[in-house]
Parts: sequence; structure tokens; C-alpha cells
Amino acid sequence: MFGKHRLRVAQFARYLSSSAGLAGLPPTLKTVIKAGVDGSDVNITGWVRSVRVQKRIAFAEVADGSTLRGIQIIMDDPQMASKLTTGCAVQITGRLVNSPGREQNKEVQAERVEVIGPSDSESYPLQKKRHTLEFLREIGHLRPRSQTIGAVTRLRDCAEMGIHKFFHENDFVRIHTPTLTSNDCEGGGETFNLITSGTKRPETDFFGRKVNLTVSGQLHLEVFTGAFKRAYTFNQAFRAEPSQTGRHLSEFWMVEAECAFVDRLSTLLDVEEEMIRSTTQHMANAAENDLGFFLKDNEPLAKLVRRLSDNQQYPRITYTEAIDILQQADAKAKFVYKPKWGHGLQSEHERYLATVHFEGPVFVTDYPVDIKPFYMLPNADGRTAACMDLLVPGPCELLGGSLRDHNYERLQNKVEQLGFEKGSLDWYVQLRKFGTTPHGGYGMGFERYLQMLTGLDSVRDIISFPRHAGRCQY
Repeated sequence: MFGKHRLRVAQFARYLSSSAGLAGLPPTLKTVIKAGVDGSDVNITGWVRSVRVQKRIAFAEVADGSTLRGIQIIMDDPQMASKLTTGCAVQITGRLVNSPGREQNKEVQAERVEVIGPSDSESYPLQKKRHTLEFLREIGHLRPRSQTIGAVTRLRDCAEMGIHKFFHENDFVRIHTPTLTSNDCEGGGETFNLITSGTKRPETDFFGRKVNLTVSGQLHLEVFTGAFKRAYTFNQAFRAEPSQTGRHLSEFWMVEAECAFVDRLSTLLDVEEEMIRSTTQHMANAAENDLGFFLKDNEPLAKLVRRLSDNQQYPRITYTEAIDILQQADAKAKFVYKPKWGHGLQSEHERYLATVHFEGPVFVTDYPVDIKPFYMLPNADGRTAACMDLLVPGPCELLGGSLRDHNYERLQNKVEQLGFEKGSLDWYVQLRKFGTTPHGGYGMGFERYLQMLTGLDSVRDIISFPRHAGRCQY
């Protein structure tokens, strides 16, 4: 029996060595706990979350960002904890043992404790107590060490991997669209303009024209759908929108996809829905603990995640049907902005449809053409566009897209009527002259997707370093 135990310990040691990948990289706690064998020798590195010293024993929780919870360190000699403070970086040598506690299945019996990087306990702001997310935003250089932001960060990583997995399994090619561009895409004017210092005409001298940070990679992505039937991008976007709501950022990440040879809006909806379903299923499988941290004691959120993942088609209604639903509900809902055909849906309208009426995701299609961007394909009725928004509880509008107008003359007339800078979109319109196809695409705000899954009130707690009007720290 002891021979088998020694064999398992030896196998565990080899696993830790190989999983590190490169000589000198210590194993993560995730690896140690997952492959751990009772009685094996381990070397733990990380940061102390808490220290508790008693008369004859001391305890510490050490975390390294790879797991939701850290690992408990047991020190039979309280003196071993004499230099430990919350926040300090440590290296601990000891034995991995089974834990009798319910919160963890493994703990470390310490034999040697070394402080690698001390932490001033008097000024370290993260103590073992509940901190508000607003407070954590004020210490953005330290907030990744908190349990909530740590869980968000791992979920963010997992979601990105899930999105790439979906696209690659379905033959989409990733395109790196530019950050600097001379177009506004949607023509809203909410762009950050590039200025070159030290020149007489700082807005135009360097590039010979005005250039701004991109608000969307869509137009550039459409270039590649003239050569690749399925293309996508996962890039940063920037919008100079002064809104201070929990749904808006000045710098954020967008998932955008374009598909050639698509002439039915329903086909595009199928792609969008499957992307959401596939990615959410991936997260439920690969990040169960971190997702569970947010779903615990929140049955409405857990129900939403299950609904996003199941195989039942998301409801699909037209904008006209949405207006009818909202007008019928107005007597009870008492909307501030009265729902009216031809007007955009306000946040209160989107929230009612997703949270109250459908209690889950719902596609709204065929909005009035006059309130949508120029590149959307008009329907045969001439009043509406072949477009959609996906509304969900939480951030409300999660995703938007459309079939793209592939008629050269009509698109050229739209560009001229809207007053874009002369010649600035000639390249985009010209795509319709050389082998154009019916095509369509969509964009999803990555932070909003994670906001929906975590139930957090603000996207400022989803992104590592939030930038918004009045705030660009670090």
C-alpha cells in the first residue's frame, strides 16, 4: 500500500514539473490542488489574503489568481507567521494534505515560510472584509487581488477563449482590423480624434487627413468578406460618449463578425444565437467555480444562464410587435418615454421586454430604416431595415447587426446625402462594384456580455482599467 502511495506522490511531482512548461516557473495553485496527492511535498507561491494567529497554531490563506479561493496554510509553530501580513508575497514549502474543511479539499502543512515581498499592513487597503465595487475602482492597481475582480478576470479570459473556439470551429478567420481610421462607421460623430503634437495643423499633418480611434471594425471587416466568406474580429473600440451609466465605457472590446453569401436575416440570427449559446456553455463547463460565485443565491441570474445555454430558440419579434407590446404595457409600466413607432427603443423599453415580458433573451428585428445606420439593407417595404438587436436582462442591448446594403447606387446616394467627407468612403462603396454578394454581420460588446453573466451593475467592474468620461487613471 505504501509503495502505491509513494508512486502517486512521485507521479504528482513529475506532473507539477511538466505542467509548469518552462524550467523555473512554479506551478499554480490550480495545478497543485487539481493534481494533488495527500502527503506530497509542495512549494507554494502567492500572496497572503489573510492571517490568523492563535496561541499554538497559525493559519494563512494564500492565493495566486489561478483559483477562486486560495489555499489554507497551517503553521504548527505560530512564530512561522510572525512576518506574514495581508498582501505580502510568500513562498511556502510543506506537505499537501487532505482538508477536513468544507471550503477546500486540500491544504498545506507548512514546513518553511519565506516572505518574498513584504506588505505594509497599516496602509494595505484590502483587508479581510467586504469592499464595495466603488471602493475597489479607487484602488485599481490593487483590485485584481480581490475575490470578485479575480473571478471576473478569469471569466473574461474563459469567455474570450470560448468565443475564439466557436468561430474557429465554424471556419471563421480572425482579422486584425485597425485602431486608427479615417471613418466613423456609423456617422455618429462620437470619436476620439488623433492630434499630432508640435505641428501647425495637428489634426491633418501626419496622415494628410483627419484620423480618429475606431468605433467599430465593421467596415474593414467587410473588405475581407470579399475574399473570406466568414470573418471576425475581437478588437478594442473607442467612443467619446459622455454617458455615465453602468453600460458605457470610452474604451471597450467588440466581437464583430461578417458573413458573405447571406441573404436571410434569420440566418444571421442563427449564427449570433449559436455564438452566445456555445460561449456560455463553454464557460459553464470550463469556469464552473467562478461562474458559480456570481450565480450563488441569485436564481434569476442562474435561470438566465441556463436559458442562454439551452437548445430552445431565443424569441424573435419585429420592432412593430415590440412597440405593440410596450404600448399595451404602458398603463402598468408607466414608461417615461412613451413607446411610439418610428422612435428608438429606450433603455426602459428594452429592459421591460427582456426582463419582464420575455424574462430572457429576445431578438427585435426590422427597425425603421430612418433610425438605423446607412449601411443596413432596407427591406422591401422601404420603411424598415433588415436588422436586429438582441436584448437581455442586465445590460439590455447586448448585440446588434444587419444585412448590409450591397446595392452600389443606393449606397452611394446614402453616403452623399449624409454628408460624409468627400471620398472618405469611396473604398467601402466600391466593394459593391467588384463581385459583391448579399452579406451581413453583427457586433457584440464583450463587457456587456460578461456584465449579463455576472449580474454586476456596471461594466466598469468588468474591464481591467475602465476609461469613461472624466476618468482615465493609470
